[in-house]
Amino acid sequence: MDIELLVVNDCPSQETAAALLRHVLDEAGLPGTPIRTVTVTSQRQAEGLGFTGSPTIRIDGRDPFAEPGRPAGLSCRLYPTASGLAGLPEPGPLRQALERAARTPHT
Repeated sequence: MDIELLVVNDCPSQETAAALLRHVLDEAGLPGTPIRTVTVTSQRQAEGLGFTGSPTIRIDGRDPFAEPGRPAGLSCRLYPTASGLAGLPEPGPLRQALERAARTPHT
């Protein structure tokens, strides 16, 4: 499984996003899964990656929290949660996305 954490320079949520991702991977029984951090530095790179804000988590090249029509850009990202918008996704949906990807055969 390929896990990427896409961020912009000086993202205030980068460390907490990495910690959340590691925690959820561990809980999902995937403790050895590496996390690759990618710093997005240009609008062109953001567009090429489909990067819609920092932090973005991609699992096997796919953003499980993608919002159709949201433009690519170098900005902070907000996720809808039960208690309103937040700088990180909720652990439950993240765990579900990771477990779904773990069950999907990789070729």
